[in-house]
Amino acid sequence: MASAPSSTSGIHLPDTARDLVKILVAGPFGVGKTTFIDSVSEIRPLHTEETLSEASAQVDDLAGVREKATTTVAIDFGRISLPGGVVLYLFGTPGQERFRSLWDDIAHGALGALVLVDSRRIDASFDVLGLVEETGLPYAVAFNAFPDAPSHYTDEQLRAALDLEPATPMVTCDARDADSSIDALLALVQHLIDRPSEGR
Repeated sequence: MASAPSSTSGIHLPDTARDLVKILVAGPFGVGKTTFIDSVSEIRPLHTEETLSEASAQVDDLAGVREKATTTVAIDFGRISLPGGVVLYLFGTPGQERFRSLWDDIAHGALGALVLVDSRRIDASFDVLGLVEETGLPYAVAFNAFPDAPSHYTDEQLRAALDLEPATPMVTCDARDADSSIDALLALVQHLIDRPSEGR
């Protein structure tokens, strides 16, 4: 199990930092990207959240997330240091189609993406997965474990529903829990490390 970031961590990079890696935390509206970055960041996260308005309610699909009152309008940003001198810069991306024009700028220089999925509304993830694949970024999928998420799906059913390649990592995490979220990031990092040996 991974260790949670220390609450005493400062804003400066640790002396042991060797590899600085940009990672996207992607997923549809309301899937838990902001919560995920909050749970793991060793620095105070940067958020660009705004209150949902009546106008946005007309264009954003609130099905399954009726209780949501805010939305990210640019990025969330956090940082976490992993063992071995690897430092991840985490960029949370907006999940709505209307922010698609930001995608190329946010994705520039990223080595990979962790795509959060809500098993209560799997189809909401298709557009984001399509964007990640169009960009050519290697990615891992993490199902955020909402309390009322269905538990009767098998891994094979979930993988088939998302049409994932066999080599694409798929894990479950609780975005509110640092250890669980760090484990999801480690699955992505291991995937990035393993890719050269796969001839990619």
